Amino acid sequence: MWLQALQVIPRLDKDEWGRLDLVSRWLVASRSAVLVMTFLSSIIAGILAFRAGAFDPLIWLLITLGLVLAHATNNLVNDLTDHVTGVDKDNYFRAQYGPQPLEHGLLSRNQLLGYIAVTGAVALAIGVFLVWYRGGLTLPLLLAGSALVLLYTWPLKFIGLGEPAVLAVWGPLMIGGGYYVLTGTWEWWVVWVSLPYALGPTTVIFGKHIDKLLEDRAKKIRTLPVLLGETLSRYTTILMLLAQYGLVVYLVATGTLGWVMLAVFLAAPQALAAIKRYAAPRPSECPPDWPQEVWPLYLVRMAFAHTRRFGALYVLGLLIDSILVRV
Repeated sequence: MWLQALQVIPRLDKDEWGRLDLVSRWLVASRSAVLVMTFLSSIIAGILAFRAGAFDPLIWLLITLGLVLAHATNNLVNDLTDHVTGVDKDNYFRAQYGPQPLEHGLLSRNQLLGYIAVTGAVALAIGVFLVWYRGGLTLPLLLAGSALVLLYTWPLKFIGLGEPAVLAVWGPLMIGGGYYVLTGTWEWWVVWVSLPYALGPTTVIFGKHIDKLLEDRAKKIRTLPVLLGETLSRYTTILMLLAQYGLVVYLVATGTLGWVMLAVFLAAPQALAAIKRYAAPRPSECPPDWPQEVWPLYLVRMAFAHTRRFGALYVLGLLIDSILVRV
């Protein structure tokens, strides 16, 4: 179950949940399959610090653990907030594609609060240590990240600011901030290098919010896709997918990164497959060529698959390019 929960969000009934160990329950409840996006951001920060000759493996491990646990805390708080406010009631989108611990009666409110308290406390403790260790901009970066964790579910997601927050967090905050803690310097070129990858998680959240646009609109959750409408949101996501490759070409053409970064184009077939789906209106029912077991996840699944592939290639390219620079 540990491996399965890290790859997909498994669908479990109460009896299956009861047979899980504590770690498996935490992995499922925190939606750990999506935590890989945060892990890749931290890897990018570490590679860029290595490129600058300032990589510290212990500090990097702490940064990685802190970021992953902060993301997990966000997911847990999201479920708690959506349950308490009634968002997840009446078979809402989130309650269909995976277990919502409170809504499905798998955890009591106190138990979920315990998960949040322990997960968040460890993430915060790591953050406090890193503030003491590095100082400078570390505290403002920690406060900004903590604010987005606490405010994403409400009010940011309700006023069309959740998606821009994702771009800021998975790019400048995670990668730029991680680089700063490792090296002690804030570099704008690092922010630019963070953007091709950060657009990936942003396409994922766009896809998810397009998938549940009708449900969100009915519950007066004004995500950016709700405000833009489905058609404009789908084409905005297509532009973001294309921008990931365009930015890589720009970074290579300007000499910021080496030619080896063009390896990301090996993910282009998945990007084209995603673009094909995004170019057409989202179907209201599961298409015949779509796995029934993953429905109602549709556009988000295409974006997530591309983000994992593009992210892995981006990390590999950065690693090889940074080794060449150091040599």
